[in-house]
Amino acid sequence: MRIVQNMNTQWFYAPNFSEEYIYQNHVDKKIFKPVCLPHTNIELPYNYFDEADFQFVSCYKKQLFIPKEYKGKKIYLDFEGVMTYAKVYTNGKFVGEHKGGYTPFSIDITEVVRFEQKNMITVVVDSTERSEIPPFGGVIDYLTFGGIYREVSLRVVEPIFITDIFIKTPQVLDLKKIVELEISINNIEQEDLTLVCTLIRDRQEIQQKTQTIQQNVETVRIDNLEHIVLWDMDHPVLYKMVIELYQGEKKLDQVTEQFGFREAIFKKDGFYLNGKKVKLVGLNRHQSYPYVGYAMPKRAQQKDADILKNELGLNMVRTSHYPQSRHFLDRCDEIGLLVFEEIPGWQHIGDEEWQKQVLQDVKSMILRDRNRPSIVIWGVRINESSDHHELYTKTNEIARKLDPTRQTGGVRCIEKSEFLEDVYTMNDFIHSGGNKVLRDQKIVTGFDDYVPYMVTEYNGHMYPTKKFDQEERVLEHALRHARVQNASHMDDHMAGAIGWCAFDYNTHSDFGSGDKICYHGVMDMYRLPKFASYVYRSQKDPKTEIVLEPVTYWSRGDRNGGSITPFVILTNCDSIEFYYGGQSKGKYYPNKKDFAGLSHPPIIMDELSGYWGDRWNEASFVGYINDQEVIRRNFTHNPIPTELSVKADDDTIGMKELDVTRVVVEALDQCGNTMTFLDDPIYITVDGAGELIGPHSLSFIGGSIAFWVKNKGVEGDILIQVESQRFDKKEIMVKVVE
Repeated sequence: MRIVQNMNTQWFYAPNFSEEYIYQNHVDKKIFKPVCLPHTNIELPYNYFDEADFQFVSCYKKQLFIPKEYKGKKIYLDFEGVMTYAKVYTNGKFVGEHKGGYTPFSIDITEVVRFEQKNMITVVVDSTERSEIPPFGGVIDYLTFGGIYREVSLRVVEPIFITDIFIKTPQVLDLKKIVELEISINNIEQEDLTLVCTLIRDRQEIQQKTQTIQQNVETVRIDNLEHIVLWDMDHPVLYKMVIELYQGEKKLDQVTEQFGFREAIFKKDGFYLNGKKVKLVGLNRHQSYPYVGYAMPKRAQQKDADILKNELGLNMVRTSHYPQSRHFLDRCDEIGLLVFEEIPGWQHIGDEEWQKQVLQDVKSMILRDRNRPSIVIWGVRINESSDHHELYTKTNEIARKLDPTRQTGGVRCIEKSEFLEDVYTMNDFIHSGGNKVLRDQKIVTGFDDYVPYMVTEYNGHMYPTKKFDQEERVLEHALRHARVQNASHMDDHMAGAIGWCAFDYNTHSDFGSGDKICYHGVMDMYRLPKFASYVYRSQKDPKTEIVLEPVTYWSRGDRNGGSITPFVILTNCDSIEFYYGGQSKGKYYPNKKDFAGLSHPPIIMDELSGYWGDRWNEASFVGYINDQEVIRRNFTHNPIPTELSVKADDDTIGMKELDVTRVVVEALDQCGNTMTFLDDPIYITVDGAGELIGPHSLSFIGGSIAFWVKNKGVEGDILIQVESQRFDKKEIMVKVVE
């Protein structure tokens, strides 16, 4: 029977490499330090660092005891992600390698392990930007960092085992449903092999089918399924398929795959999920974090999906520009967040060896993720690259062969590009504040007729905006996102638009603001909101959350010339009433004239009496739904630091493997508003069962900051203290449990 063991603890790491490390069957603790996975090869500052700092060769070692019970079985090491080029050794013998930091790989160590002994696993990790491996070879607008930054496991199987399962759900709109399984077996030379396939929902068996194996890839069909609930964005119902492999009465293997029944199709007139037209509203996501780059564990990955779907109200995310953590994608499956997943790359197309790696990346990505209901389209073209008929003919062929149930897209930024995919996906940066917001797709494609079409990036580098920028800039930043989404909603031949981007991210010196950060996000690197994020959040159904966010610092003097209007209020209320100095200035309503495509257009106030030099006063914005007050935001004319807010995302984290939680710190005035221009330092102390990721001293950025704490592998309490000169010390506690 299959055994899978996590191998994420008790590793040792050296930030250098020597050939002698390969042959050492011990760990020199003067050189190697204990670490847990996921692990970054070096912790970096938030900004202003040398991008060469993480580009070096390092070494990881782990002792692995193999019991005698594993004799006669196949033994594998399964790596989920190592950046960028990994060579693996067992007991000093080379057992395999992998190029590419974004796709999983398995290493067979069966022939070299020693039973009833400790075996030494050595992984040499080259994190340099090797020109033969995508996305490298040219320049790229993001950093890739280094290390064994995703999880590793030990897999033990019988000589005959299941190698792959592909689950298809054709004709889901029929009353009676069908499941088709393509089950790959590594070896069918033995006789009397049988598959038992059991469909389960919520631990309840729905139907089972037994079938004798005739070939290496066996097709099993389970039909006449009744009372099946479809997976959709509001009710992401998941099923499990348990596949058991028998030889006679002996069970050889068992694999469980999670999936959903759903139909996702891009058509000429938009995107359809289960036969219903849906306008796609999304943002691009980079998987990087402050200090540790890509090396964040399950909880942090899941939190990003929750932010995108539940906090911002999106229905789509693009994994720019590479396959991302399975934990992130698992969460997308669970909460109903649609995904556009694409291969690694950025503009550059390399030589023949490089292109062979692209083809392998397509295959690895699809084989890993093709059972996920959240993924609705494969990106099989290097982001923003030029046309390449031979390469992209092959990538599309591979995708359609491995997964005929999903359409392909190819993200470009050039007009009249060769259209080899099923969906024309375009980065449209035409909007620069004027009347041109999105191109007409016929101009982009050069075709006389419409085709399935989606915008995959907009804004971004056209208007980079920091959380603490001048009010006019943060206002225009928000309005640009609103204008593009409005244009997308007004175009019935556009499936939707995915903005650039969700979170700020570290980048090369060729890009960004000179400090190694691209400030292109609607949130910062800590996942803290800029005003533009409320463009999306305000589109939520008020039954889910009532949103009222005036795009203002409430000051007379931050805008040019001392101007204070227009006021833009991002809200899903029916109307707002504005009070100035305690007196009502009237009710204001959503601007349906200029933003007719949005469910909840912004409210724009163009008048407020008073001039530069007049006294400034307090204000209130009161939101109404069905003529009832539902929310109120107050602003003071004389903000004073009043409260240090310290909140952890989670009260409890796990003990057995690396686990983290984010802690958000805000400087608030007497009305509870963030003090955007307060940049005082804070001092963090973490004691007990956890430790801090990153520096102990930080400064507020735009009046807020965040940090992450991680466990130490023991039960207990993590005591977190935050001090700042103008506030009382705050203490919070996070429990670590088994």
